[in-house]
Amino acid sequence: MSQDQDAANPVSLGEMARGYFRGKLLVAAVRLGIADALGDVEKSLDEIALVTKTNPDALHRLLRALASIGVVAEVAPARYRLTPFGQPLRKDVPESVWASIIFWADLLADSWTYLADCVQTGNRDGAAIARERDGTKSRWSVEPDAKAIFHHAFAESTAASMAPFIAAHDFSTYRVIADLGGGGGGLLTAILTAIPQAQGILVDRNEAVTAAATKFKSLGLADRCQFQAADLFDSVPTGPDVYILQSVLHGYDDTNARRILHNCRAVAEPGSRLLIIEVVLPTTVASTDPALEKLLMADINMLAVTGGRERSEAEWSSLLLSAGYQVTGINSVPGATASIIESVPIQ
Repeated sequence: MSQDQDAANPVSLGEMARGYFRGKLLVAAVRLGIADALGDVEKSLDEIALVTKTNPDALHRLLRALASIGVVAEVAPARYRLTPFGQPLRKDVPESVWASIIFWADLLADSWTYLADCVQTGNRDGAAIARERDGTKSRWSVEPDAKAIFHHAFAESTAASMAPFIAAHDFSTYRVIADLGGGGGGLLTAILTAIPQAQGILVDRNEAVTAAATKFKSLGLADRCQFQAADLFDSVPTGPDVYILQSVLHGYDDTNARRILHNCRAVAEPGSRLLIIEVVLPTTVASTDPALEKLLMADINMLAVTGGRERSEAEWSSLLLSAGYQVTGINSVPGATASIIESVPIQ
């Protein structure tokens, strides 16, 4: 594409191709600890270079680029301070995003390098095959702090973030609510707090439910919840009025998602319900749409990274039907990208 062609588009293809620039810039800043080195005071280039153990000239070039996107400000020649916009890059602030920067723009971006290979094979195995061909390892596999970065990037949901889901569905009709793959229990604590008469069952990996038990105790909810360490591919608990799967099934292809749903159906009692809280994609994409773009990029991320997928209403209905469930309603949730898909066992 010529420069004239490139300039003719409001957001040019060339600009899209260079979209990774900013992400990699932020990764470098976080990896080097620039925000931590600056803290709340302005410092000279040499001071920052000393703390970050970097080459002063190269660091100066990096800091200028960071200043151009508003992360730092050059308050005087070769003197910098962190801006309010750049504060979340620090590790020692409550709303830190340092882990998310590394997670998305470094560890997962690596898998996107092999997106074409994934499209050819139809799943993430394409990336593994390409790496074997190239003699390389994934960034995720060689990152010593990968697990910690993942947990930091996906910090437990707050009650405020769960409020839209509590408002969008009437949970007061359930006696026992099972949150499958519920992590630290962010959604379940919000439900039990809002519905004092309800009991809960939290199911996830052993380390997740062990940590969650402490949280529930601190909130005065431990006596109203059972904590079960289990693999959803093997079994799910019996007895609840409703099973909830929030942001679980999109991580799997249809075959593996169906395994989990079959386990739910196998123990579902007459009158029980299944709630799936997930993105519901539109049937067609007729025009550019920034909000929809985020959802479709999430779908591509699943293709390249987890092997899962985001699904349309028809795809959710087909998947659930194949596991013995009938969709009874899909409710969009104001203020959230996910919807609540309601379903019941087919008798």
